[in-house]
Amino acid sequence: MNCSSSYPTATRAASRSIGLFQRALGGLKASASRALNTVSEVEASKPKRRKKKNLFDVAHFLPNWGIGYKMCKSSWRDLSYEITKINLYKDGRHGKAWGVRYKAGLPVSDVPVKISGVNKGGWKYLKDSKKKEENSPEAKQPIQS
Repeated sequence: MNCSSSYPTATRAASRSIGLFQRALGGLKASASRALNTVSEVEASKPKRRKKKNLFDVAHFLPNWGIGYKMCKSSWRDLSYEITKINLYKDGRHGKAWGVRYKAGLPVSDVPVKISGVNKGGWKYLKDSKKKEENSPEAKQPIQS
C-alpha cells in the first residue's frame, strides 16, 4: 500500500515541476520576442545601403534611354562615354551599350565603341552633358534690312 500511496504524490510533484518548467519557457519566449523587437527597431533606424546602379538603371530615367547623354562609372576619373546605342535584354535591366569615348572632356575618336562593364554597378550620368548641347547659342544671322 505504501507504493500506491506514494504514486499520486510523485505524479503531483512531476506535474508541478512540468508546470514550472513551462512557465520558465514561457518567460524565455516573451523575453526573446522582446529582444527580437528591439533588434528589428535598431535595424529599422539604421540607414540601409543603397544598391549601386548599372548603366541601364541610370539610363532608364533619362529621355530616350540616355542616348546622347554622357555617363561614367563613379570610380573613373577622366573617362566617360556619350551613349549612342543601347541593346536591352528582355528583362530591361541588362544588355549592351555603345558610345563615343571621352577622356578629360575631349572625344578620343568619333567612332562608337562597345562599352565594357555596363551590367556592373556604380554608373552615373554627367548632368552637364545634355544641358550644354540644348543651351548652346545658335549662330544668329544678322538681320538685313
